[in-house]
Amino acid sequence: MRLFAALFGLLLSALAIAPRAEAAVDIQVDLSTQTMRVRASGGEAYVWPVSTARKGYVTPRGVYRSQRLARMHYSRKYDMSPMPHSIFFRGGYAIHGTGAVKRLGSPASHGCVRLAPGNAAKLFSLVQREGARIAISGEAPQTTMVASAKHKRHTLVASAKHKRHVASASRVRTKASAFAYAKRHMPSQALGYAPLRGTDAPIEFWLRRPAGR
Repeated sequence: MRLFAALFGLLLSALAIAPRAEAAVDIQVDLSTQTMRVRASGGEAYVWPVSTARKGYVTPRGVYRSQRLARMHYSRKYDMSPMPHSIFFRGGYAIHGTGAVKRLGSPASHGCVRLAPGNAAKLFSLVQREGARIAISGEAPQTTMVASAKHKRHTLVASAKHKRHVASASRVRTKASAFAYAKRHMPSQALGYAPLRGTDAPIEFWLRRPAGR
């Protein structure tokens, strides 16, 4: 009887502990939209802008668990840059706060996931209490930005070429019109005298000066 009671007590304890052990803050980072979605076991839910790796750096994709937390960490790799409320999930990669809040919503980091200071502190508190499951997916928008810049340059070059072509065609039409005007209104001897090419003088000038004067 005592053995049965002891086993029953252990079973109840295991059932009470299991949900708590499995509870974890669900953190989803979308590199494509530079956003983070957070859902805690207590029902709290948030959507925050983030900054992930800029061109030349990588934010690792995959599913991770929070490994260690640091209320304030300084990056030895990047000139002792402050990383408040750091949640490390893979080696030196962490979710942490940043003062560069104007850069949030676009790639700007060396690989970490940056948050506004207040949001980082709130997330740190949740993860400290429950732990975290961190999923990072999507494609950083750098490729699109580069392609867009190339497209803009191509458009500008094409536009400049078009303008030069239009200006050249306009000059040709102007010279043709001048020649036609001279042929209709000027005597033949004046045509032989007036240099229609290589001069900026208008047709009226040659009309006022007959040949031989």
